[in-house]
Amino acid sequence: MADEGEWTRKGAVLSDVTAEKDYGVSRDFIVKGIQAGQLDYREGSAWGNPWFRFLRSQLERYIEAQLGPEHLANIKAQTELRAVNKEISGLKRKLSVLEARKVDLERAVGT
Repeated sequence: MADEGEWTRKGAVLSDVTAEKDYGVSRDFIVKGIQAGQLDYREGSAWGNPWFRFLRSQLERYIEAQLGPEHLANIKAQTELRAVNKEISGLKRKLSVLEARKVDLERAVGT
């Protein structure tokens, strides 16, 4: 189905665990897609724990076909919102550290 280049492109491949987290689908849902021939996959294992890798584009098409485009758009928006909130949180932490450092430097310059 997919050419070999797509498997090596950064961000194009994800694991079943990442799919569960990012798209809110179960492993059973993914296995049904594999059995139906909708998803190409590669197997791997780490420390005896098996996992699947598959193409993000195929998963998104499969989710769209099974659950509808509204579901996919909603899940993608939630995932992006989670990433934005995480970034904002990190920037707030950095800002508070810089503000504390600024106060220390102002005290040092003032004396």
